[in-house]
Amino acid sequence: GSNINNSLSVLGQVISKLAGGAEKKGLHVPFRQSKLTYLLTDALSGNSVTTMLANISPAQSEADETLSTLRFADSVKKVKTKAQV
Repeated sequence: GSNINNSLSVLGQVISKLAGGAEKKGLHVPFRQSKLTYLLTDALSGNSVTTMLANISPAQSEADETLSTLRFADSVKKVKTKAQV
């Protein structure tokens, strides 16, 4: 439980920093703070093409969670990688 929450929290921090251009500005991106972000290092900042899928619900009871997911997906969309073939 808590390891998953920590990994998702760190993933949010990494995405936020990458979306803000931290790597290009020479700022630290905390890839090594969780196993999840460490495994995703190449997918998020390296030589790759990465796809983000957002699973959302049309149910009114899940509106807050859906909005949170869409905001996260929007920040992921701002992360740019350059794959070289």
